[in-house]
Amino acid sequence: MSLGFVIGESKPTFVTAITSRALSVGEYIKIRTDEGEILGLVERSSVSSAAFTDVRNFDEASESTEIAEINKRDKTFTAHIGILGFLENLRKGQSIIPSIPPIPGTEITQPSKQDLEIIFGPKKEGWVTIGNLLRNKTIEAKINLDKIVSRHLGILAMTGMGKSNLVSLVTKQISKLKGTVIIFDYHNDYTNLNIPRINVIDAKINPRLLDADQLSEVLEIRDGANVQQRVLRMAFTKHVKESKEFWKKLENEIDFIVNSEDKKLKEIRTSAYRVQDIIEEAQRRFEDILDPDMGDPISFIKEGRTNILNISELSEKQANVAVAFYLQQLLKDRKDASIARHGRSKRERNYQFNSPIFVIIEEAHVFIPKDHDTSAKYWAAKIAREGRKFGLGLGIVSQRPRSVDLNVLSQLGSFAIMKIIQEDDQRQIASATESTSRE
Repeated sequence: MSLGFVIGESKPTFVTAITSRALSVGEYIKIRTDEGEILGLVERSSVSSAAFTDVRNFDEASESTEIAEINKRDKTFTAHIGILGFLENLRKGQSIIPSIPPIPGTEITQPSKQDLEIIFGPKKEGWVTIGNLLRNKTIEAKINLDKIVSRHLGILAMTGMGKSNLVSLVTKQISKLKGTVIIFDYHNDYTNLNIPRINVIDAKINPRLLDADQLSEVLEIRDGANVQQRVLRMAFTKHVKESKEFWKKLENEIDFIVNSEDKKLKEIRTSAYRVQDIIEEAQRRFEDILDPDMGDPISFIKEGRTNILNISELSEKQANVAVAFYLQQLLKDRKDASIARHGRSKRERNYQFNSPIFVIIEEAHVFIPKDHDTSAKYWAAKIAREGRKFGLGLGIVSQRPRSVDLNVLSQLGSFAIMKIIQEDDQRQIASATESTSRE
């Protein structure tokens, strides 16, 4: 069925068409070229009337209405169409843009239901339904879970555009397959997720397992307080980490610095007093968060379940340390499992998880910022580069993609991009993806 014809200047990624009716934004069209059939998506649609072009008052408008009704050629329907790629390649999951733009005058037709089903709703193992096409409600929209987990996923959209809903849909489908999902829940959005056998964990931090710089962040020693940080590094010894009475042993080490007659230690005594106060205050303020007797936090994660790590009670610095710790340990666990599975290690089993893991970081712009380094950003970037080799998938969710580190974004193999208005956000997404323009 003919819908119209390409007009004006066409490009490999974009064409304008005059159509026989007003096409809906989000409607798919097909263009037949010498290189092959192309699938396009209507991005903008407009209607104009010659009879109403120079109308200046009500009476002229009333008269023009009669003329427009009589003249069948009065209305002009224009569609601005983005090129998605060749149909043949899209059926195979590849987006190949034509090298030669469609010639003006080329006919535009409607793709068949079968064309769209093969691309967006293939009936293959591993593909799960997450909804329906906006303008083709009878066609299911599916995603390939294996590819999403192995290639990493970015979910980017403005607030209120359905990011959390999509995370929930993907998580439910993985849960049906008894896959392991870990969601870092920064705003307590997922604890009531309607998924069978969900495992909600109120994230805590075991200070024994941190290094001195991480402990400094958790205790909220201010940035730039170099002498205080130095005092903590001196006091946070191996004996402190292994002591049954962690806090008491740490305080004793600080006391030693405070009371020392050593000339060099006397110079940092004032800072040591301040560190004492910070440690005492932290034990009071963060009693429910810092737990040196909790053991390994990773052991609370359950394989084959959806695990919600509620980090909403942590400060931004504490949450950053917690996320970094989990990411580091999960990558290590998957590496150890891979080494053992391939028989490269004679040691006894030293890993917890037997199957792939999918980690989702909400509010990714907080933990993987563009403008400064964080420990969570370091480990997220490492997983983005190496995780797929060891069965550790990464999903990042953000309403501010312009603030997310571009190096991490560019490592993601799949994107779910919903409404984005800010030009800085659009530019960042276009820079991170090969075939996505700002439009």
